[in-house]
Amino acid sequence: MTSEVNKNRRSLILLLLVFVVPVILAKLALDNQWFNYGVTNQGQLLNNKLTLADIGLSKDDNKQWLVIYSMPDNCDQQCQFTLSGIESTYMALGKETPRVTPVAISISPFNAEQLKLVNENHWRIVSKAEQAADDSASFLSPLKIYIADPLGNIVLTYDQPHQADAVPAFGKSMLSDLKKMLKYSRIG
Repeated sequence: MTSEVNKNRRSLILLLLVFVVPVILAKLALDNQWFNYGVTNQGQLLNNKLTLADIGLSKDDNKQWLVIYSMPDNCDQQCQFTLSGIESTYMALGKETPRVTPVAISISPFNAEQLKLVNENHWRIVSKAEQAADDSASFLSPLKIYIADPLGNIVLTYDQPHQADAVPAFGKSMLSDLKKMLKYSRIG
């Protein structure tokens, strides 16, 4: 009789453990942030509303997605890594390239070394001198890359790669987000 009682207790404890352990593990996972909360984008979503008009760029009539890079005054090696990464990402879009335009906001014209990294036919190069006199480009950090939708809203931002070995990861994350946005977008 006692062995039957022990067997019933053991079965009851095992049954309780089957239901209680997953609840405890779920609570620990939530409290300790063991997972990302369903975030699928690689870049950072902008919390504040920022539009192309805010930064002094005109909205294209052809309704394209824009990859915007506000270049620093002196385009050093890090800047060149970023230009190369954006160009590679643009080319990796394949059949979707007509829907995207890379934009470089530069204080000076591109030099020969920078032109080797980009195809001028793909890029829209905007001189900071052409922008509004109130220096509206100050909204853009020269250390970030921005994605604007066809309606003129800037939606995502990425940190520029600091080293040559970081360029592939940077390009892969931006490519992933661009492909996802282009897939679900009915405009642009």
